[in-house]
Amino acid sequence: MSSSPDPVQAVSQRLDMFLSDQRRATADFGDEAGLLINAGAAALSGGKRLRGRFCIAGWEAVTEAAAPSTSVDSEAPGEVLAAAAALETFHAAALVHDDVIDNSDTRRGRPAAHRALEASHRNAGWQGDAAAFGRSGAILLGDLLVAWSDDLLEEGLALTDADRAAAARAEYATMRREVTIGQFLDIAEESAYRSEPDERHAERALRVASLKSARYSIQQPLAIGAALAGADAAQATALAAFGHPLGMAFQLRDDVLGVFGDEIETGKPSGDDLREGKRTVLIAYAREAMPLPARRIVDELIGDPTLDAGQVASLQQIIVDTGALSRVETLIADYAREAERSLSGARLGNHAVGRLRDLAQASTVRTT
Repeated sequence: MSSSPDPVQAVSQRLDMFLSDQRRATADFGDEAGLLINAGAAALSGGKRLRGRFCIAGWEAVTEAAAPSTSVDSEAPGEVLAAAAALETFHAAALVHDDVIDNSDTRRGRPAAHRALEASHRNAGWQGDAAAFGRSGAILLGDLLVAWSDDLLEEGLALTDADRAAAARAEYATMRREVTIGQFLDIAEESAYRSEPDERHAERALRVASLKSARYSIQQPLAIGAALAGADAAQATALAAFGHPLGMAFQLRDDVLGVFGDEIETGKPSGDDLREGKRTVLIAYAREAMPLPARRIVDELIGDPTLDAGQVASLQQIIVDTGALSRVETLIADYAREAERSLSGARLGNHAVGRLRDLAQASTVRTT
């Protein structure tokens, strides 16, 4: 089975087609509706298309195993590209809402959706509070993107047989429920950590990482693609055994970048997770290694949106000096090895497994 065309380009083209359809369908709704549609298009632009790529990779792994001698030179079929595009659209919705929740100013080096809508209100000279309009508009934009993701998914599922459509729909529904709960647990942890014993903080942070990111970013996209290929129970189990630990490694790398990442690379200010009060495994490990008085000082700083560069640098150094960064890097490597081992002997296409390994490397060894 030869390599398919670039999945990033294929998914982006599918999204462009969908956006063109949406613009035509809403052309008579007025300029204000056009503002929301354009905001949706902006939210869907850029990014690594990671979830879509894993969806396609799951389909390839099962399809190739069923016909290993078949050469597939065309892109993934319409139902798979639609599902991949749906995943990217749902991801865009999650990012829009996440930036409102975290009061983030930037996303991928550009103004976050609520800030862009705020600027549109101000530039148009409209009445009322521009910031409130931006936040309200972004909440509705996220809702619209969720609706679009459903539309895309169903457009694709109409192209496949009923059993595969039902299996993919069930996996998609699981993903939506779990990531929403994971997002709530993430914001709850910023308040609830004080009522929990310190020794449980790392465990609770890993629970958030699993629900908010690992399953949603990698495990479920793989499962959706595999379902569309007609995966059997053994294949689904093997891909889950690969996807979850890899997803954990992916999120832990995100946690590291959220504290130590270069703003030019990540598109977010360095140390943004510290200002937002994210109670990640990095913070849990650092606190475990600190005496109580120092722990209290750190707790007062984390979550302060006015942290300056010097305070961020001081907290970064504490995380390094306590060994927390080293422990998380070891955990990332352990999860990556667990994912790698899960592919040994799995009844999946050999070439596709190679692509999964390449994706695993790109997911865990990165600067953005």
